[in-house]
Amino acid sequence: MSTQVGQSRLTTATRPSGSGGRVSAVIAVTVPHGRGGAQKPDTQSVQSVTDSGVGRRAPTSVEARMSHRGDLHQRQGGLTVAFHGVRGSTPCSCPTVRRYGGNTSCVSLEVPGADPFVFDLGTGLRPWGATFGPGPHRIHAFVSHLHWDHVQGLPFFVPLHRADTRLDVYGPGHAGEPMGEAFARFMCPPFFPIEPDELAGTIVFHDVHHETVEVADATVTVRPVPHTDTTNGYRVERAGRCVAYVSDHQEPVGDPDHVDEGVLELCEGADLLIHDAQFTPAELVDRADWGHCTARYAVEVARRAGVHHLVLFHHDPGRHDDALDVLCAEAAERGRRHGIVVSAAAEGLKITL
Repeated sequence: MSTQVGQSRLTTATRPSGSGGRVSAVIAVTVPHGRGGAQKPDTQSVQSVTDSGVGRRAPTSVEARMSHRGDLHQRQGGLTVAFHGVRGSTPCSCPTVRRYGGNTSCVSLEVPGADPFVFDLGTGLRPWGATFGPGPHRIHAFVSHLHWDHVQGLPFFVPLHRADTRLDVYGPGHAGEPMGEAFARFMCPPFFPIEPDELAGTIVFHDVHHETVEVADATVTVRPVPHTDTTNGYRVERAGRCVAYVSDHQEPVGDPDHVDEGVLELCEGADLLIHDAQFTPAELVDRADWGHCTARYAVEVARRAGVHHLVLFHHDPGRHDDALDVLCAEAAERGRRHGIVVSAAAEGLKITL
């Protein structure tokens, strides 16, 4: 089922060439395809994010990470995954979270010369949108679920302020309500001054939950993921690479080694798995029904699915950067025993597969 809103329609099938006039604003890290050993980046600051998740110290701010982007080699072509928002639940802004960032879920997948993809529309969508130049633009978004931290960036996405932008949004509805109607309910007065159809660009909603769809140049597998509300996980096969996205995943209570079959199907053999790791084991005791999981469980999912590189994601808004360093170091050691590269998502991190 598809629903269209917006004042304009995209009347041309022409895709913007290259990056569509956008300015590169993030560092690049190259990791190998397949299950071989990881290629180490050239700088200590990026190694702290990719190989072990920790190190002597990551840059002190997102801006500092960006300033090092010219020091690294970025593979030409391929699939580039960039992190624009990595927190869960609510955005946070304080000095103790500056290294990893405080925006909520938003991860882009791009191939040169093709339509950009994005996982989730959290507050990280706003800074990503600021990198777009003149259109036309056609963008494909894959929303995991309708909680605020995954959708609040939509009205601040600058490309939608132009009539020559089309955004196709794939995701689940809720309790029989189509996704487009749910968006219209939370993006309207008195909660927000305008409604989706008042944006200049065109938004087309596609309800998906348990299916495989062809989108642009990619095959996208959609499966339900255990969480507190109807939630999707995604497997994107594009440019000869595979990225799995499981942003919010309820760790099984009383059976810590069980992994949902649909989740395994999404993650099987993925080059890169982006996975929920919001809680520590101690926190999970009191939050067992909050719909999230530990880094230990994320590593177990990656191990069971034969994943090469696991990126810990959906960081707790109360987890400061130094504590995230420790959490990721422990997960990286566990992953190393199984031949899995484990790193922690950070705003500005860019991985080219």
